Amino acid sequence: MGQRVLVVDDDRTVSDVVCRYLEHAGYEVSHVGDGLAALDAAHERRPHLVVLDLMLPGLDGLQVCRRLRERPDGVPIIMLTARGDEADRVLGLQLGADDYLGKPFSPRELVLRVTSVLRRAGEPVPPAAEVFADAGLEVATGPRLATLHGRELTLTLREFDLLAHLMRHPARAFRRAELLERVWGWNFGDQSTVTVHVRRLREKIEDDPAEPRRIVTVWGVGYRYQPADA
Repeated sequence: MGQRVLVVDDDRTVSDVVCRYLEHAGYEVSHVGDGLAALDAAHERRPHLVVLDLMLPGLDGLQVCRRLRERPDGVPIIMLTARGDEADRVLGLQLGADDYLGKPFSPRELVLRVTSVLRRAGEPVPPAAEVFADAGLEVATGPRLATLHGRELTLTLREFDLLAHLMRHPARAFRRAELLERVWGWNFGDQSTVTVHVRRLREKIEDDPAEPRRIVTVWGVGYRYQPADA
């Protein structure tokens, strides 16, 4: 069987379509309809990825995401929601969701997102692992370890990849669309995903996230990593 995907959605019509498309794409799919069942299912047999609806009975999707992010295995999460409120999307990404799709969505696009997230999560370590260091911040791509003044940082898959990419190209400005393609592997998607991940990284690596000195905004362009000695 293929990689395991857990679909968490109480809308049977939506979940049936999602499960069918994922199964046709070669994934081993299981489905539950509420938040507590999702946590139980993830505990009993760890999925490779969770497709998680925001609106659920019992524990909602945000609570489930928070609980899953407390686990050490770092299972990737793609959130689904019928809500159009940007605040919900941002909060989901802040809690550690790797991607977000609003309902209604294309099942084919969801399959592409699942494939992209799983590919990034399962990419082998390059033969020549890299280490980037700047002013107490160190990122080692081999063990996927980031530390700040000797303290290990808790970064999600995308946060780590985004930070490593920016430090790999110091002082170079990237558009959000470029970062979405180079880090996420997409040439489509909501560019606010990049904005949220930059915000989260700043909260973890900046002395003052409101006045960032490492990941700086290049107005009208995007973002760049500014080395301390530049």
